[in-house]
Amino acid sequence: MVRDAFAGLQATLNDTCTPGAGDCGYFLGRVHEELMGLDAAMKADAKGPGHFPEPLAWIADLRTTLDGDTSTENLETHRTELIGVRDRINAWMQDHPDDYR
Repeated sequence: MVRDAFAGLQATLNDTCTPGAGDCGYFLGRVHEELMGLDAAMKADAKGPGHFPEPLAWIADLRTTLDGDTSTENLETHRTELIGVRDRINAWMQDHPDDYR
């Protein structure tokens, strides 16, 4: 499950949007959705959530930052944090001994 969820997140790596141009809603919503799916997969993994401490902490911090508001406006406001969590998780997962690529 984690490998599949991570693949979904990696599929967003080459996508982008231009803030203020109106094309960020789908992209940022997708990144958020992929992060939440990865979060659920990591928590449900047989190795337990302790196997993924940093990514789960980064996602929890992002969840706190967003404060339950996943509107396009709020995702655009926190675009840097959202993309930053995606990129940190991507690097962490690729460096993980289990190599989730």
